[in-house]
Amino acid sequence: MRILSSLAFVVAVLISCVAPARAADAAHDADVAAIRQVVQQFQAAIIAHDGKTLGSLFLQDHDSWLAVDDATTWNEIKAKFPTARKVRRSTWQKFVEFVQTSPQPIEERFYDVRIDTNGAVGSVYFNFDFLAGGKINNRGAESWQMVYTEEGWKISSMLFSIGS
Repeated sequence: MRILSSLAFVVAVLISCVAPARAADAAHDADVAAIRQVVQQFQAAIIAHDGKTLGSLFLQDHDSWLAVDDATTWNEIKAKFPTARKVRRSTWQKFVEFVQTSPQPIEERFYDVRIDTNGAVGSVYFNFDFLAGGKINNRGAESWQMVYTEEGWKISSMLFSIGS
C-alpha cells in the first residue's frame, strides 16, 4: 500500500510539472501565430499598395528604421560616392508613403522566417527579395523587433541589409 501511495504521489507531481509547460507552449504558439499574421499582413499590404494597413502594423510613436549595405554593395557605392554612409536611417512613414505611391507593382518575398517571443517582446528574422515591376531590385536579411501592445503585436524597429 505504501508503494502504491508513493507511486500516486510521484504521478501527481509529474502531472503538475507537465501541465504548466503545456499551457506555456500553447501561449507561445498563439503569440508566434499572431506575429506570423503581422508578417503576412505586411506582405499583403505591400502588394496591395495599402499604406493604411501597413502603417497600422507599426508602433505609432516609435521610429527605428535602419538600412545597411552588404559588403559588395557598399564597395560599389563607396567607389561612386566617397562620402556615402554605410548605415542609413529612415522611417516606417517614408516606407508607407513609397508603398502607397509606387506606380509599379511591388512585393517583398520572405524566406526562412524565424520568430521568437516571450509574449511581451518578439523578434522576426528572415531573408528577403524586394521586387519592383516584377524584378528583384534588392535582396538581403531583415530583422524586426516587436512589442505586444494593448492593440496586439506591433513592429517597433526594423533593420535590413541592402544587397544584390
